[in-house]
Amino acid sequence: MTMTKQEFFKPEKVSARDKAATTSEVARQIIQTEAAERIRKTARLRQLREAQPVMPNPGRPTGRRKTASSAAA
Repeated sequence: MTMTKQEFFKPEKVSARDKAATTSEVARQIIQTEAAERIRKTARLRQLREAQPVMPNPGRPTGRRKTASSAAA
């Protein structure tokens, strides 16, 4: 069996339109996959957040904080 160039390389060239269509299709698939993963992650995080117990808001502390300059005086 003799090895020839046609066995290893495509004899015809791919047109620019076909290359662009392939690139566009692959990019859309990647974007859809990333969007689905983002939605799944958001749903999982929301579920975890809702499962946490609700902590009452401690409110604002009363009184004034001392600054470094007033504490030194």
